Amino acid sequence: MKILLIAALPPPPKLSVELADLRDRSAERAVTLREVIYTLHGRAYMLLVLLLALPFITPIPLPGLSTPFGLAITLIALRLSLGQRPWLPMKLQRKELPAGFLRKLLAVAERVIRFFEKFLRPRLTFITDTALLAQLHAVLMLVAALVLLLPLPIPFTNSFPAWTILLLAAGLLERDGLFIIGGYLVFIAGVFYFIFLGEATATLLHELVQWLRG
Repeated sequence: MKILLIAALPPPPKLSVELADLRDRSAERAVTLREVIYTLHGRAYMLLVLLLALPFITPIPLPGLSTPFGLAITLIALRLSLGQRPWLPMKLQRKELPAGFLRKLLAVAERVIRFFEKFLRPRLTFITDTALLAQLHAVLMLVAALVLLLPLPIPFTNSFPAWTILLLAAGLLERDGLFIIGGYLVFIAGVFYFIFLGEATATLLHELVQWLRG
């Protein structure tokens, strides 16, 4: 009777290591999304989602970036929510990141991810490994990306969906269900923030109308 010994597959490299490798490969020139995808290999699309969400975690919106970056995340999340392999059209893959932008983005990404890695680890894996739940997480990511598409010049309108995407992407990459739960909590907080904005705007408009009427 033959016994087959199957060697355990080595764990994937840490996110910070993959990002550092990408930073080292990128020169001081414009880099396309296609080059980023090619360099990141196996986990390319989820890492790309993580990278594209990072510029928006600050309270101040970034004009000019939210629409193309949000569109890329939307297309990837849409495919994942349908249970399909992530994909971007070639036109979007040819989208160039300005010279030096990728290095600056990766420098910030490495710091954020190294901080995350102190807490990231496989846990509550049924949340990340169940196909139906994974599609549900992708739907939430899709909704958050659609919010990013809106060029709203209001503080925190980008940061709530960006943190939602960031936590979901990190949780899915490292099979950490706790980060996934954190993404849902941030999303819920963002919903309450937008409700507050809507009510405040309605009240302000009502007061303005009353003032104009004398």
